[in-house]
Amino acid sequence: MTEARESAGPNGEERAGHRPGTPCWVSLMVHGLTATEEFYGALFGWEFEPGPHQLGPYVRALLDGYEVAGIGQLPPDRQLPIAWTPYLASDDVDLTAETVRLCGGTVGVGPLDAAEAGRLAIGSDPSGAVFGIWQGAAHGGTALTGVPGTPAWNELVTYETAGVAKFYETVFGYEERKVVSADFDYVTLHIDGRPVAGLHGVGNALPRDRGPHWTTYFEVADADEAAARLTDLGGHVLGPPKDSVHGRVATVADPEGALFSLIQSPR
Repeated sequence: MTEARESAGPNGEERAGHRPGTPCWVSLMVHGLTATEEFYGALFGWEFEPGPHQLGPYVRALLDGYEVAGIGQLPPDRQLPIAWTPYLASDDVDLTAETVRLCGGTVGVGPLDAAEAGRLAIGSDPSGAVFGIWQGAAHGGTALTGVPGTPAWNELVTYETAGVAKFYETVFGYEERKVVSADFDYVTLHIDGRPVAGLHGVGNALPRDRGPHWTTYFEVADADEAAARLTDLGGHVLGPPKDSVHGRVATVADPEGALFSLIQSPR
C-alpha cells in the first residue's frame, strides 16, 4: 500500500511529476484552523507554513521539511462536510474537469490557479463522492510518502463499484482489477500495473449521513499507540485497531469529525 518516495528536497529542489490519475495530494477544510494544526501537529509531528493565498487561510503541512498535506479554513457561513479530500494528478486540469462533467460527475470548484504551485479543481463522481484534480507545477504535490505521518492509501467507500469504477477508469485512464470474493465488492485502480487507490462497495452498510466518500490512510509506526494518542488529543476512534492483510488499521476522526484511517504497515 505504501511507497517510500522523496520527490523534492526541503529547499524546493525539482521533483518528479506525478503520472495522471495518481493520488498526489490530500487536503482538509475545517472551521478551526489553529486547533486543527495543533491536533495534527501533535498526532503526526507535522509543522506548517502558509499556503497559496488564493485558497484563503491555508497551510501546507510539512514533515522533516517535505510537504505532505494541506489544511484550509472554511468561511464561517459555509457548513460543508469536514473531510479529507484526495487530489488526483492531471496533465490538463481543464480537460479533466470537462471529462468529469461529460462522464456524469460534477465540478464544484475551479479550475483555478493556486499561485505558482499549480492548478486545481474539486469535483464529485456520479455517486457524489468528492475528489480533487491537481495539475502541479515543478514543485506541486506530496513530496514524501512511505514513512509515519504521510498519506499511504486512498479508498473510495461507495454503494457498489461497477458503475463508479467505469467513471474513474474513463476520466483518469486507470486499469481496474476486481478482488474476487463472493461477499466482498472491491476494486483496485492501477497505473502502469501499480495499485494507486481502491474502491470498496459496501451496499446498505454505507452510513446514510455520509454517503459515498473517499478515505485517506495515514502511515503510523504503531496503530494502537497512535489511536490512543489521537483520543487524548480530542479525536475519536470509530473502529479500533485490527489486523488486515495490509497491516494494522484503525478508523478514526479528528475533533471536527473528519474521518481518516491509521495504518501500521506489516513488519
